[in-house]
Amino acid sequence: MLDQIALGILIFAGIVLFYGIIVLHDIPYEIAVHRNHPHQDAIHAAGWVSLFTLHALWPFLWIWAMLYREDRGWGFATGKPQPQGEQSLAQELAELRQRVERLEGQSQAGSRPERKM
Repeated sequence: MLDQIALGILIFAGIVLFYGIIVLHDIPYEIAVHRNHPHQDAIHAAGWVSLFTLHALWPFLWIWAMLYREDRGWGFATGKPQPQGEQSLAQELAELRQRVERLEGQSQAGSRPERKM
């Protein structure tokens, strides 16, 4: 009777360990899916390869999955981009037009008509 219970516990522990390792290797892929990572498939494939390398690649996959966030990209930018409204763009366009008109006026005033001989 005890031999059968011990065998059942051993089989149960083996199954839990087997599936636990598979779930563990999939954590970086789940992070990538949650963050809408552009390399989700590559992270998932590398996770399976990591199973055969005794999870030597797994920490690098974790870092790779954690680097990207949809709201900030790869996270290397120091500040948030400031959106410009239509009013500020219209104002900038008006200022540029004034500068162009002023420069054209200066170039026309500075140029002399050519004399024909």
